[in-house]
Amino acid sequence: MSLKEFAGTLPDFAKDIRLNVGSLLSEPQLTDQRKFGLFLACAHATGYKPLVDAAEAECAPKLSPEAANAARAAAAVMAMNNVYYRFTHLAGNQEYRNMPAKLRMNVIGQPGIDKVDFELFSLAVSAMNGCGMCIDSHEQILKKAGVTADAIQTSVRIGAVIKAVGTVHAAMN
Repeated sequence: MSLKEFAGTLPDFAKDIRLNVGSLLSEPQLTDQRKFGLFLACAHATGYKPLVDAAEAECAPKLSPEAANAARAAAAVMAMNNVYYRFTHLAGNQEYRNMPAKLRMNVIGQPGIDKVDFELFSLAVSAMNGCGMCIDSHEQILKKAGVTADAIQTSVRIGAVIKAVGTVHAAMN
């Protein structure tokens, strides 16, 4: 089942979400690797298997194995990092910010695809997970690499819509 078909199963009260999926699937702002990598990373970040399966089916013919793996890796490493860095940011004790994380995250330095694409995936997942510290970090890297504000916003829009798709679908099933 494609992502558009999956979104089509949402109830009428989520019509806006259905329409947003269709619009984002045809969004010309991003390359296919970026766009479909974002859909895949964000679907994995929801942890909702039916949505992950639909995203995998949608993205398989559009992404190289390396890009698909990088999207999955972004969702995985951000699931860990977003919790840890949100804690260091929100904790009243500033001492935690100066301590080494002692978490393995080598994939960030060697994602197997263009670093900018991986950073976009990581930014969208970080936005979904609500980690302001990670959002700032990824956004700064992307801006230094020359990524436009429109491309960054589009990436986060994909994360927002995919999060909504998973949330509504899970609540109805």
